[in-house]
Amino acid sequence: MADAGSTSTPSPLRRTLATVRILVRSGVLAPARPDKIARQLKALKTWGPTIAGGYAAANERVPDSIAIIDEDGTSTFAEMNVRGRQLALDLRRSGVREGSRVGLLCRNHSGFVQAMIACGRLGADVVLLNTGLAATQVAASAADNDVSVLIADAEFEESCSGLPQEVPRFTAWGEPISPGPKVPWRATAVKEEEPPVPGRPGRLVVLTSGTTGTPKGARRPTPKGPQDAASVLSRIPLRSSDRILVSAPVFHTWGLAGVQLGMSMRATLVMRRLFEPEDVLRTIQEQRCSVLFAVPVMLRRIMDLPRSVREKYDTSSLRVVACSGSAMSPQLITDFMDAFGDVLYNLYGSTEVSWATIASPEDMRKAPTTAGRPPLGTRVAILDPDGNELPDGSEGSIFVGNDMLFDGYTNGRSKRTALGLMETGDRGHVDVHGLLHVAGRDDDMIVSGGENVFPRPVEEAVVSMPAVREVVVTGVADEEFGQRFAAFVVPYEGADVDPNELRMKVRSELGRFSVPRDVILLPELPRNATGKVVKRRLPDSEPSE
Repeated sequence: MADAGSTSTPSPLRRTLATVRILVRSGVLAPARPDKIARQLKALKTWGPTIAGGYAAANERVPDSIAIIDEDGTSTFAEMNVRGRQLALDLRRSGVREGSRVGLLCRNHSGFVQAMIACGRLGADVVLLNTGLAATQVAASAADNDVSVLIADAEFEESCSGLPQEVPRFTAWGEPISPGPKVPWRATAVKEEEPPVPGRPGRLVVLTSGTTGTPKGARRPTPKGPQDAASVLSRIPLRSSDRILVSAPVFHTWGLAGVQLGMSMRATLVMRRLFEPEDVLRTIQEQRCSVLFAVPVMLRRIMDLPRSVREKYDTSSLRVVACSGSAMSPQLITDFMDAFGDVLYNLYGSTEVSWATIASPEDMRKAPTTAGRPPLGTRVAILDPDGNELPDGSEGSIFVGNDMLFDGYTNGRSKRTALGLMETGDRGHVDVHGLLHVAGRDDDMIVSGGENVFPRPVEEAVVSMPAVREVVVTGVADEEFGQRFAAFVVPYEGADVDPNELRMKVRSELGRFSVPRDVILLPELPRNATGKVVKRRLPDSEPSE
């Protein structure tokens, strides 16, 4: 069982000392005037380690430092704190109380963060709604999660059309068709008496990706303190002086992590409402961003830019590209680091277990298929169907233990647990160097001709072909073998993919039962708003000659 690269769990004292070292190294713990530190600690004690508590504490420590830069301009920690306090009063007048659930349907901007501050000050839960949901899905998710008030960008009015009229709506960005309350972008002081401190902190409800069905609400736990940030910081070297460009959607677990980590370090967040690959490079140059939070498809889009366009921008300030959300092909990993330097860190986890392992540039240079090692305070084990731990090198189900395991789905269900750990739903193995390798989802495995085979090794083999830009492999029914693989391939513009050449490559590397009989060429893969492939939207497969 691996824990931060070792075979044993560190003692509480050792973990505390390691946490302090990490927080000092990152600048979270730094010298300051005693009175400022006292007020900062008082704010944290009052509001807890939530978004509301983090911004209240930063307001006491560095009120005039820039908290967020977005398309509306810059906002200091003091401004963010006072706007969040004003919005809390406005929401309270609309009926929001401790335990209420507020839906948030917004792109990346400071209004999104203001809403989380406000709800934290009221003890209200925030339901993060995916901006790619259809109107029927928004209505269903709001009903399933008991949303009583909605905060949304004006562009999503049509997406909100299925909600009951009695649900109050606040506009976070843009001008709505119908007049109504807005997030207070220009509040400078709060003159009214504020609501009492809630008896419990508000929770965050994150929707699962919904790539195989209806998105489920997953209750995220409230952070227990700085040790949660230190866990990620033990493997990703973020600093309080960083400017963090959060390109991953904040409604997604990874974009949310970027906001939470930036808040805990009092770093500056740079936010853009829409992802556009060249704009990312332009923003890195103009704002001198040192960190980028992204999902894999964003890196793919950046690498698809002509080399002359990529090299037009000065990205020398960039020292960390933190990526998560779905598997990255070894080819993309290598190409990206060759272009931008050894700055890539890949986090493997899920909405349910938060983080499991983090791969450093050094890890991925040695083994591009690795998911990395567990960070501080995290355990990873490979278990058999009976819940017994398997030795290194044996493939089985991946189970994870840390302080940020989710509190269950809002429908009352949860994930399977064993040995105090929670399943991820993936299969894999830990090699002799302590590195985790993920074979694929448990439900992605197919049985073809009596052989158990996974699609991920097939995808890695196919995407290494020079003509292939992207690929997804999935199982389909087969009368003779029970199941077979179908490969949905996106070629590079102007390139030709020979299905027979593709099949021969897979057979030579992986064996005949891994060979995709069907090869379907597509201009693009169907993806959701976080960049994950939605397999149910793939066309019906047909054999290619």
